Amino acid sequence: MKGLKIAIIGSGSTYTPELIEGIINRKEIMPVRELSLMDIDSRKLNIVGSLAQRMIKHAGLDCNVVLSDCYDIVLDGADFVFVQIRVGKLPARVLDEKIPLKYNLIGQETTGIGGFFKGLRTVPVMMDIAARMKKLCPDAWMINFTNPSGICAQALLDHTSIKMMGLCNAPIVMIEDAPKKFTDNTVTIDYVGLNHLSFVTGIRHEDRDYLQEALRGNNELLEKLDWINGFSKEEIRIAGGLPNYYVHYFMHQRDHVKKMQEAEQTRGEECMLIEEELLAMYSDASLYVKPEQLSKRGGAKYSEVACSLAESIYTNNGGVHVVNTYNNGAIPYMEDDDVVEVSANVGIDGPTTIAVKEPGGLYIQGLMRAVKAYERLTVKAAIEGSRDDAIRALLVNPLISDYEAAIGCFDEMLEAHKEFLPQFK
Repeated sequence: MKGLKIAIIGSGSTYTPELIEGIINRKEIMPVRELSLMDIDSRKLNIVGSLAQRMIKHAGLDCNVVLSDCYDIVLDGADFVFVQIRVGKLPARVLDEKIPLKYNLIGQETTGIGGFFKGLRTVPVMMDIAARMKKLCPDAWMINFTNPSGICAQALLDHTSIKMMGLCNAPIVMIEDAPKKFTDNTVTIDYVGLNHLSFVTGIRHEDRDYLQEALRGNNELLEKLDWINGFSKEEIRIAGGLPNYYVHYFMHQRDHVKKMQEAEQTRGEECMLIEEELLAMYSDASLYVKPEQLSKRGGAKYSEVACSLAESIYTNNGGVHVVNTYNNGAIPYMEDDDVVEVSANVGIDGPTTIAVKEPGGLYIQGLMRAVKAYERLTVKAAIEGSRDDAIRALLVNPLISDYEAAIGCFDEMLEAHKEFLPQFK
């Protein structure tokens, strides 16, 4: 793959400068000849794309930057396809956040019924992108960080033959931060979960597992765990691992619903303001580097996760990455063809999952199995437009489960998002 072509679908995202920075930082390792940026929003594409062109030029890369609103132009001959789309844009996210609150359900963009509707809108578009890739760049790797990442990966791996992996920035943050509570030694981490439902279950140095010692009663070590990711040491002990932040929604549903109902703005409305501030900044023709203000938008280590994964594929270095891919025996209580979020060695042929030593206790196992059933039903509903499977998905999801609330909220959200859900007509 000499002289790479990288396509970024959803390039009008204000996150895109993160990716451009990651590509620039690897200019000696990954020779990019063409960077094709695509978005259906011409205003955002031109603003963000122009900044990308200035960043590439300032860095001295001999790389052609193409801006287009056409999938086929950017995909044709691509080696890597980064996907970061939001079907319905931020206004759809705000609906995902607000409508569920009427039914005392969590309004959130990737979990609960809000994330469910984002999945219904997104999966068909991802399937279309995959079909185009099969025709125009059959050997390309898709690296997807479109949410819900795990559901998108399950759909694409089950129903297409493209090469792809799903990503999230949460694992790298957890893996880098968690060991610091215990030791300065180099450690091995067990990371177990689904996207936005994950746990660190082991932190090992040689024959010692600091985390398991703490969970099994070493009070000195347990004291070090207070308020990791906002969880108390008691909550961590009950869970049987260090939880991803999103586990808060499962442990404290009523509290989150109350806070969301009382908030003056949803997170989506806040992001609208942040996005416009960033776009105004990006419009400055003298700007040619990623601005520090982008950190307010979230997505810590975003470019590092995505671009280092592409590097491992391109250089075949076998690097360890946490990805959303088929389980293939890594987590013993999950099926081989369940998409999980787990560590894998990554090379030119993709991921080889690494078996976890500490897979987690019954709380983690039960939660993962229930949410995986929800994810599989969501994929089925999204592809087939099945209302029955949609309701089944909502009833099996621990964040919903109530029949009357599920039916009422589903019908209202289906009407609100009907423009983006033609499969349900």
